[in-house]
Amino acid sequence: MTATQRNAAAPAPRPRMRLWVAGAAVLGALISTTALSGALAPQATPEETAPPATISASATPTPTTEASPSPSTQAAAPEPRAAAPERLIVESAGIDVAVLPLTPSSADEASQSLVPPFTLDGYWLTSFGMPGRGSNDTTYITGHSWEDREAPFNRLSTDVEVGHEIVLHTGSGAQHYVVDSITTHDKDTLKDSDIWEITPNRLVLISCYTEDPWGKNVVVTANPKTSP
Repeated sequence: MTATQRNAAAPAPRPRMRLWVAGAAVLGALISTTALSGALAPQATPEETAPPATISASATPTPTTEASPSPSTQAAAPEPRAAAPERLIVESAGIDVAVLPLTPSSADEASQSLVPPFTLDGYWLTSFGMPGRGSNDTTYITGHSWEDREAPFNRLSTDVEVGHEIVLHTGSGAQHYVVDSITTHDKDTLKDSDIWEITPNRLVLISCYTEDPWGKNVVVTANPKTSP
């Protein structure tokens, strides 16, 4: 087989996506009372949303590690079979939100960026993994943080700590995880972070970092809870 044939036979690598979570503007009186999935849904305007950062081919992640070392390449498989997440709970941080499916569009993939709907729900990225036994990829959930207004995902930056337990309810049962790292990344370099490496059964939560909501994301990683 020639080199050309070998290259043609190799599977194409999965495109990386820079997850740029916007919408942390001062909302004030602009907050709408329209309900979506049981949550108030702030309506964004062009003035509230910062423009996506320019993608740099040579960009490298600039994480600020606030926690323990990175998780192992392969985490222990949880018991319930893999299924779509429906609810995210971090009891120690007062987080309890519905999780809705979100499939990145072709425009999102082309721009390597994503802005979730402007609600207080969490959003599961369907183009990656789902939690549970038989998972073949990392599970990613994202959501907005609001500036000058309380919101569940604000507390990823302030109230979640290493060792906290995360419960992810799915159609096949509850998946239990333990937080093992909390980092911050520049939004324009998140696409190059190692959080996009395929790690079955790992859970990654992403939102705006409340101390710098326009420039950084907070990333919480967790692995399945193991029996003592």
